[in-house]
Amino acid sequence: MLDIPCVIFAGGKSSRMGEDKALLPFSTFSTLTEYQYSRLSKLFKNVYISTKEKEKFKFNANFIIDATSQKNTYAPTAGFITALQTLQTQTIFVMSVDSPFITIKEIQKLLEADKNCYDATIAKTEAGIQPMCGIYHTSLLNSFLKMQENNTHKLGYLLHNSNTHYVDFQDEKAFLNLNHPHEYQEALDLLNS
Repeated sequence: MLDIPCVIFAGGKSSRMGEDKALLPFSTFSTLTEYQYSRLSKLFKNVYISTKEKEKFKFNANFIIDATSQKNTYAPTAGFITALQTLQTQTIFVMSVDSPFITIKEIQKLLEADKNCYDATIAKTEAGIQPMCGIYHTSLLNSFLKMQENNTHKLGYLLHNSNTHYVDFQDEKAFLNLNHPHEYQEALDLLNS
C-alpha cells in the first residue's frame, strides 16, 4: 500500500459533459467517483475525495470539502488549498475523477521520479501535460493561496513557474479524460472490451 495520501478531485462543473460526470455510472458502480475511490483504496492507504458538496455522494468515503467563498468557482485551486492544509503532509498524489484508466504502473513511475527538491511531479504525454495526475508538494501552498486571492486558476501556469518535474508517458489511453459524452462512451467501450 502506498503511504502518500491520494486525493480524487470530483468538484468540477462538468459543463462540457452536460451533467455531473462525478455521478455518471461506471463499471459495476453507481458513480464514477465510487469506482475511482474503490480501486484507488486498494493502492493507497488513505484516499480522499475533494468536492464542494459531499451530500451528492451516496457512499461512505473520506471527503475533503473545498473551503472557498467563491461558490461559482469550479477550478481546482480551492481543492488544492484545502487538501494541503487539511492533510498536513509534505506531498499528495492527485487524480481527477474523470481519469479511470490511470493504473499502478503510471502512479509508481511518478512516485519513483519524485524528489523532495521538486514542487510537483506531473505526468506528460504527447498531447501535453496532465496537471491532474501527479504529486504536489506543500511548497506550492502559498502559490495556490495567491492564485485564489488573484482569482487566477491556471494549473499549467503555476507548474510552468514552479520547480516542476515532468514524467513522459507514451500511452495516451491511460490518461483519457471523460470531458465530453463521446469520451464517456469511449471509456465504457474500453472498459467492456
